[in-house]
Amino acid sequence: MELRLMAVHAHPDDESSKGAATMARYVRESVEVLVATCTGGERGDVLNPKMERPEVKDNITEIRRAEMQRAREILGVKQAWLGFVDSGWVEKYDPADPSGLPEDCFARVPVEKAAEPLVKLIREFKPHVILTYDEEGGYPHPDHIQTHLVSLAAFDAAGDPDAYPEAGAPWQPLKLYYHMGFTKARVQAIHEELLAMGEESPYGEWLERWDRDDKSDRITTRVNCGDYFELRDDALRAHATQIDPDGFWFRVPLAVQRKMWPTEDYELVRSLVDSSVPEDDLFAGVRAPADVKG
Repeated sequence: MELRLMAVHAHPDDESSKGAATMARYVRESVEVLVATCTGGERGDVLNPKMERPEVKDNITEIRRAEMQRAREILGVKQAWLGFVDSGWVEKYDPADPSGLPEDCFARVPVEKAAEPLVKLIREFKPHVILTYDEEGGYPHPDHIQTHLVSLAAFDAAGDPDAYPEAGAPWQPLKLYYHMGFTKARVQAIHEELLAMGEESPYGEWLERWDRDDKSDRITTRVNCGDYFELRDDALRAHATQIDPDGFWFRVPLAVQRKMWPTEDYELVRSLVDSSVPEDDLFAGVRAPADVKG
């Protein structure tokens, strides 16, 4: 049986900071993996000071597309653009009132309309498993929250023959997961190990101002993918406008990460197959059933 995994992300670079090692592992285990990127990151800032040049800012859309191509080559995944326009970052965003966002942006598209291209892509690719963000979007960027809403709507609609009849023949994905990568428990474990080694931790200030729920108790599935952390980091560096190669993301030695937290973690939120939690495989309950068509 050929297994297929789809990861739905808001911007180019999100696929490399959330679940990248998981995808790299599954690709190398002959799983077909497709990243659906909702927007082009058109309104993103240049976050790497080494790339802070006028010609970069003026051509950010084309540059971010090229960065995405390089990242997907490193990870070995396929990738599709859904074609929406980046909403931009706002400090305090209320999904119930997106009126302060640009008229043409992703977060202002009604969810029912925004879900259609994702439904079409699901029906074409036929994933068994879909990854997306939780209700807070992982962090409260308008596009991340919209990605969450659109993913839920598309997961339910893709298998409904009465929904979006022009988007292709129905296909029902079997499992839906939320990324749970940035939990306080993970950050704390790595932080304490670094201090015990007599090393400086980049996480001290972050932990001091941690003001959100940990969410560790929501984790149902831990995918061991420490062997693929180098590929994850290489894919991140490919997004050179967004990631400083000497910055925060790369200050913890991989050996420490593998020792203290060699998994990427998820919450199973929808399942149409029998699988018991905790899991160590996104395809638990999918790999063998005779009633699942490849």
